[in-house]
Amino acid sequence: MAEDGYVRCRVTGGERLPAESGGSAALCAAIENAMATRLPGMDCNADIAVMSPTRLACRLTVEGRELPEQQQSSVDRPLMRSTFERFAKGLAEQAAELLGR
Repeated sequence: MAEDGYVRCRVTGGERLPAESGGSAALCAAIENAMATRLPGMDCNADIAVMSPTRLACRLTVEGRELPEQQQSSVDRPLMRSTFERFAKGLAEQAAELLGR
């Protein structure tokens, strides 16, 4: 995690994630890693709602600024760890853009 920063991740409905995806822990780890890499030292809150095994949404607040809700879905298969990593990198890029970094 980033020095002097924190990433708080909360997942609602994590039981809907496929076990082979790594579940809520893998999802939060992907977000924590992406944020710490792209925006080191920034404070971040990620509130994630898992709507189904193929769809999730995230409300992300970074340094007190909230991004529009971001969604991820998969049409042909359940969400996987690699999906979490791509989603997390996209969140980090959106946050960096919002902060002008």
